[in-house]
Amino acid sequence: MNFSKKIETIVKDHFSDDPTGHDWHHIDRVRNMALLIQENEGGDKEIIEIAALLHDISDHKLNGGVLNDNGRASKEILESIDYPNEKMEKVIAIVDAVSFKGAGQEDIEGSIELSIVRDADRLDAIGAIGIARAFAYGGHKNRPIYEPSISLEFHENFEQYANSGSHTINHFYEKLLLLKSRLRTTTARKIGEHRHKFMEEFLKEFLNDWNLNY
Repeated sequence: MNFSKKIETIVKDHFSDDPTGHDWHHIDRVRNMALLIQENEGGDKEIIEIAALLHDISDHKLNGGVLNDNGRASKEILESIDYPNEKMEKVIAIVDAVSFKGAGQEDIEGSIELSIVRDADRLDAIGAIGIARAFAYGGHKNRPIYEPSISLEFHENFEQYANSGSHTINHFYEKLLLLKSRLRTTTARKIGEHRHKFMEEFLKEFLNDWNLNY
């Protein structure tokens, strides 16, 4: 039975109208990146693909603010298609640990499958696509592009991070620029290096333009 195809259909429908940068194309990119990393790093390909497809199924940014709900929602879907219990537990452990939970929170240690899916998700949050997604989400939440009077905040816990309402430029410093150092796999670190530098260049140009540094 092709469980991945069944889950893809469910997830694609669920995210079809998302305007926040967490749409079906994001899910598909994360799935494809995770499979690319798996080719080099190993791990269970099926578990990686299914966890990648489900990694945002009930993210707090999309579900009205309920924290740590991906595992519950994923289990509901996996049970509906009779996915094997022993594999289900592995998927749930991954989707519950993928999200960035604040600068002051250490990442949960886990399997190579977790590292791969988490790295794939973080790679989609940086670089050119990451920049586009950041502003799409900020616009959806009615956040300013930039407000110099609002200081950076390095959040100490998930609740503090999830409830932050800062402007989009701060989001780069509070999260996106921190992700390169948190990538676990060799493959992801190589890809992340270029994407990180692109963001640094973007921010340099943005602040030059904002401050008329010509």
